[in-house]
Amino acid sequence: MLTEDPDVAEQGITVTRREHALVISGEVESPHRREEILRRVAERFPDEPITSDIGVIRAQAPTQIEELP
Repeated sequence: MLTEDPDVAEQGITVTRREHALVISGEVESPHRREEILRRVAERFPDEPITSDIGVIRAQAPTQIEELP
């Protein structure tokens, strides 16, 4: 569902059923993206409790030059 949705198109997200809840895990590029994914999963499974384990990773170019010894 998340991969095929053109507004989300996330391939690195995993949804797992554990006991009586859905656990969503993976990494995205922004808090907004994470909230959008959680919203869409909640819409699709309205009666399921959802636990988020989605991390936000830096997706911008580095601001400093890396110097190697």
